[in-house]
Amino acid sequence: MIFSKLVSFVLILQLLNPTVVLSSSSSLSSSNGLTEIPKKFLDFAKRKEVVDWMVGIRRKIHENPELGYEEFETSKLIRLELDKLGIPYKYPVSVTGIVGFVGTGEPPFVAVRADMDALPIQETVDWEHKSKNPGKMHACGHDAHVSMVLGAAKILKQHLQELKGTVVLVFQPAEEGGGGAKKMLDAGVLDNVDAIFGLHVLHSAPIGTVASKPGPLLAGSGLFDAVISGKGGHAAIPQHSIDPILAASNVVVSLQHLVSREADPLDSQVVTVAKFQGGGAFNVIPDSVTIGGTFRAFSKASLIQLKKRIEEVIKGQAAVQRCSATVDFSNTKKPMLLFPPTVNDKDLHEHFLKVAGDMLGNDKVKVMKPVMGSEDFAFYQEAFPGYFFFIGMQDENSPKLSSVHTPNFTINEDILPYGAALHASLATTYLLEAESKLRPTGGNLHDEL
Repeated sequence: MIFSKLVSFVLILQLLNPTVVLSSSSSLSSSNGLTEIPKKFLDFAKRKEVVDWMVGIRRKIHENPELGYEEFETSKLIRLELDKLGIPYKYPVSVTGIVGFVGTGEPPFVAVRADMDALPIQETVDWEHKSKNPGKMHACGHDAHVSMVLGAAKILKQHLQELKGTVVLVFQPAEEGGGGAKKMLDAGVLDNVDAIFGLHVLHSAPIGTVASKPGPLLAGSGLFDAVISGKGGHAAIPQHSIDPILAASNVVVSLQHLVSREADPLDSQVVTVAKFQGGGAFNVIPDSVTIGGTFRAFSKASLIQLKKRIEEVIKGQAAVQRCSATVDFSNTKKPMLLFPPTVNDKDLHEHFLKVAGDMLGNDKVKVMKPVMGSEDFAFYQEAFPGYFFFIGMQDENSPKLSSVHTPNFTINEDILPYGAALHASLATTYLLEAESKLRPTGGNLHDEL
């Protein structure tokens, strides 16, 4: 109901707000036109005024990084730009999220997604637009992701009459562990979406290249936090204590056996204990120890099995050492129990190969090996077909870029027109192909209401 009201509202606005069209509908709707769209859109995105506009947006966002569900200023900036473009939107969605609409306001609906949140990292890069918020930084490229989807919105708005359906612009909060994608879905504003595309910058790949694959691309993940309780006492008389540090140490070693001895060697899995906290003095055995970490796998079944066994091992090993244990798989900051694997739809993969090949050349479209990193874009893919890909940004004539989630991470802003044009091209051609499949092929057919 909410979605139908929104798209009706969009349709009315679009009728009242005609837009300049750069190409004829007939030419772009043809087979040859579909091939030309990616190049045409990239040429448009590379115009100096468009590039300068996207760069300016990205730098404003970079200066003011905000953590998950706190992206109020980022959201305000996005809404301001959408207003300038004459693009209607729904706000707020899931606290700070925005969902915009470009096109006819009618089916089919295809979405492109940008994540808005930053990371709790202190930026060490000294430049004019360095983060002004201490301890916060756009160290994963989400500022660029937002700029590229806004760039796509500008391209789409200029080609409004070519859209045989509606492109949904998804600006999502809290990708970094906060489950923002799941909350956007729960809000119900994406119920009629047929497919969704998302991208991520890749520091190690050359600019002008993209990489992805069909099927599992990124791992699903979960978190665990455990408290192992014993009985504290003096380190010189351990027989009067129940040592939780010894118990926790056995737990850490035993957890590694879940992958090495229980998992299929051909089913990639990871269990990492990254937190071990207990005690504060050299001669005192503490009452308890806290451990925590992450587990990852490329299938939901493997994730569920790992979760089950992690709890059994922690409690069992604690009991062997006369301790007790509690295990928690969620907390207030990262409430999602499990993030599913990112699994690319095979049909959308073929679509991606065609569009990216037409734009960049087939030799610039690379096959990517699966990565154990996690992405909450996977929640969209559980709801409807989705496709996630990476876009290179390394200039071969420049120093090597730093990896994401580091304090010296930087963005090569030359990437912005490529991402914007890819988003717009993937969405536009998807709609045109969907429309062509529904178009009558001949005979005395007519519409009946």
